[in-house]
Amino acid sequence: MRHANPATRRARAGFTLIEVLLALAILLFGMSAVLGLFTFGAALSRSAHLRTVGASAADAVVADLSETLFPIDAQGEAGEPRPIADRSVPGNPELVYSARAVQNPDRPLEYKVEIRMRWSSAGVEREKLFTTILLREIPFGERLRRRFVEGVQPKTEEAPQIPAGGKAAPGAAQPGKQGR
Repeated sequence: MRHANPATRRARAGFTLIEVLLALAILLFGMSAVLGLFTFGAALSRSAHLRTVGASAADAVVADLSETLFPIDAQGEAGEPRPIADRSVPGNPELVYSARAVQNPDRPLEYKVEIRMRWSSAGVEREKLFTTILLREIPFGERLRRRFVEGVQPKTEEAPQIPAGGKAAPGAAQPGKQGR
């Protein structure tokens, strides 16, 4: 049996230069892939944030339009829509919108509203057009004010009145009776 001398054994222990370079190359490749994923994730996060801000601004515009597009006329009803030009979005003054409403000929209370939003990003003027449908009705805030401040009850269909004799007119619905 041959015994290697201690100097030879010590020279063979460890890694060669080629093995070290190969390990570093694998490490470098793996780290660049991980850094690329971080960059991609950051870009996706930024894109998601911008989409969220955009959706929030669009919701703010629609809410603003539902309160102000149809002015209250002299009879206290929602009037014809008025055109909106270059109005700032509530909560976002650098974002401006314009709106134009077109009545649906088949449904007189329904309006197609074209909304054009404009803003500046990185020194470039940008614009986005979208469409929504709004109903001509008294705004929610005005309905609340009328009900709770003025005490006016909303208009509803009235139930048929039952005469003092206790019998309803023929064909009239009776309270508490179900149709069969």
